[in-house]
Amino acid sequence: MIKKIWRLFLEIIQDITLVLAGFVLIYLFLFRPHQVNGMSMYPNFHDKDFILSERISYRFQDPNRGEIVVFKAPPTEICAAIECEYIKRVVALPEELVKVEEGFVFINNQPLVEDYLPDGTYTSAGTFLHEGEEKTVPQDHYLFLGDNRSGSRDGRDFGFIAKKDVVGRAIFRYWPLSGFGAVTNSGF
Repeated sequence: MIKKIWRLFLEIIQDITLVLAGFVLIYLFLFRPHQVNGMSMYPNFHDKDFILSERISYRFQDPNRGEIVVFKAPPTEICAAIECEYIKRVVALPEELVKVEEGFVFINNQPLVEDYLPDGTYTSAGTFLHEGEEKTVPQDHYLFLGDNRSGSRDGRDFGFIAKKDVVGRAIFRYWPLSGFGAVTNSGF
């Protein structure tokens, strides 16, 4: 009788270990949950939305303009002691010429069409990307901006982000249930 109980106990421990190992592998290499903090991606994402990002595609391909990504935030007063992650949209790609002028983003001297933003969205310059100043995105770097341009701390202030700091591509919103579903990544 004790042998049967002991075997059952060992089988349960083995099953729990396998489930936990599977979860850790999925978390580390495939998918990862994130919570949106703040309104920088409004109206497309709201404060306290929960999303899932996939971590594999950017190992085989580069991010595309318009995709929504999660990346390691540059060191700031808020993130100095802990590692923070931001969710923003890919706006400029490596080696592109970017500028903000008169409320619009220009890529290689062409105004960027941003259908995912509400009509009348005004993009102001920041402490890194000054009004009318052109900057070239370095190789293997990107410019990420929030959709809520008047309420987002983004690349206009902290600059370009290296591809190695991209955590994953947002693919699914699972909370709140009213927004449940696939994330529309407006890649062009």
